[in-house]
Amino acid sequence: MLLIRRAEESIGRLVESSEARCPCHLGIGQEAVAVGVAGHLRPTDPSFGAHRSHSHFLALGGSIDELMAEVLGKVTGCSRGFGGSMHLRDTRTGLMGTVPIVAATVPIAVGAALAMKLDGSDGVAVSFLGDGATEEGVFHESLNLAASQALPVIFVIENNLYSSHLHISDRQPTDRTARFAEAHEIDTRVIDGNDIVEVTRQMGELVTMSREQRRPALLEALTYRWRGHVGHREDEDVGVERTDNLAAWHQRDPIGRLSEGAIEFGLLGRQRIDAIDRETVDSVESALDAARLADFPPLDDLLGIVHHD
Repeated sequence: MLLIRRAEESIGRLVESSEARCPCHLGIGQEAVAVGVAGHLRPTDPSFGAHRSHSHFLALGGSIDELMAEVLGKVTGCSRGFGGSMHLRDTRTGLMGTVPIVAATVPIAVGAALAMKLDGSDGVAVSFLGDGATEEGVFHESLNLAASQALPVIFVIENNLYSSHLHISDRQPTDRTARFAEAHEIDTRVIDGNDIVEVTRQMGELVTMSREQRRPALLEALTYRWRGHVGHREDEDVGVERTDNLAAWHQRDPIGRLSEGAIEFGLLGRQRIDAIDRETVDSVESALDAARLADFPPLDDLLGIVHHD
């Protein structure tokens, strides 16, 4: 979680200075969801993300060097510099791709689950999405197909209460989205997405169920992003005031909660935690230094990085 936090803080500074030229959607404050989910997945379990997927990339085991290079558009990036922040992939870790079109990868995850069912494998597909994606028609079509065909796919909804700049209360009759899956008789869990222990436990149970019983599930993790919809700033610059809520969510910082728990139970001391933080910052800075020295992709590669190849 700390690597994700420090990496995104660094990316935010790159956006602020205009060194990063691509749109960057930060998930600072939401780190526990990706980490708790990824811990139960194999490299052969296909995962799919969206526009706010730095956390998924790193939690699944993606290289910090490749992430920073990709954000700067360098050839050493995970998508060879062509994808930027929103188009990440690392098939070595199971991340098949992230796409900024809302809900676009949800049906692809269902298709991957169908393929595994037909192949007789015990793999599980994972679709990471936000609460805004539950308002897209393809999400509901995907739930229906997953349920009717008993497909091994887990929908992980990172419900941070906002779709772009609109609060969920302005878009839906309730702030819980698991009801959509319940309508299809899909097993659902609604959890505190800022509690890494809870996310890990609940996801572990759902993955085991999906592997053994070959059927879908949905995990709704309630969380909150500390930065604005896109970029390094808060949303006040577009007229969205979140100050009161943000202060309350700062008190539920997943990293702070884990650190305090580790100290309370004698697992780690404050000095060791601070040392880990410094080591993490150093690794991010080292990755950024390497990215700055790397080349941009040659123009001749523009037509070469396609699915056919």
